Amino acid sequence: MDFDFSFFLLVATVVTGVIWGGYLLIRKPPADGFAEKKEPLIVEYARSFFPIVLIVLLLRSFLAEPFRIPSGSMMPTLLIGDFILVNKFTYGIRLPVINKKVFEINEPKRGDIVVFRYPKDPSVDYIKRVIGLPGDKVAYENKKLYINDVPVKQVSLGRYQGLGQGQDMTGAEHLEENLTGIEHSILIRNGVPSGQFVYVVPAGNYFVMGDNRDNSNDSRYWGTVPEENLVGKAFFIWMSWDWEHKGVGFDRIGTVLN
Repeated sequence: MDFDFSFFLLVATVVTGVIWGGYLLIRKPPADGFAEKKEPLIVEYARSFFPIVLIVLLLRSFLAEPFRIPSGSMMPTLLIGDFILVNKFTYGIRLPVINKKVFEINEPKRGDIVVFRYPKDPSVDYIKRVIGLPGDKVAYENKKLYINDVPVKQVSLGRYQGLGQGQDMTGAEHLEENLTGIEHSILIRNGVPSGQFVYVVPAGNYFVMGDNRDNSNDSRYWGTVPEENLVGKAFFIWMSWDWEHKGVGFDRIGTVLN
């Protein structure tokens, strides 16, 4: 069990609910002609906070959860300092804290940007793009991707001009990749060694990679993501803030991710 923020939200909901509900059950009605006794301070706090933490728990567990992008592994799609929303129900309804799926809805598709619990350390959340589905043969050779022996189409967009904390990627090759119908941008650094491999994705697992291909710790190095580790699908940038450079990135707010 991963004792994360969801766990503490659940504890706060239970504790405040028990305190408030328990007081309502055991309090005595006021005698005729007398005003009702003032609630104890702890009960007053519990009554105030219970609906708030309950609503946050429900929204965060079943609808959408915010995340901040801390690294450049998904550049140029996502920049350091982007704040995104992740759809928590698109891959099925899961119980908070224990993450047990109780209702199936959709399965990940190639090209989806997913947040997942890092298989080597489930307390850490990662974000990458789904490249290979269960049963897919994924190959990477000379910085080119092959899915089931078919090369993934790439079109050069020229040299990349880095922004903010991602300025060190200036000069990288900027490509548009068509991942079986899903078009997205990637970055390649020619001259930087890249591993070559052929991999068949096991059942119930997904092969993921970062869009910043030569600066991403992904399935090429630690393997696939089990289905039970999926958190949700990233779909929206609601804020972008670069602490070291330009401040608020107004041009990125409201971006729909694909």
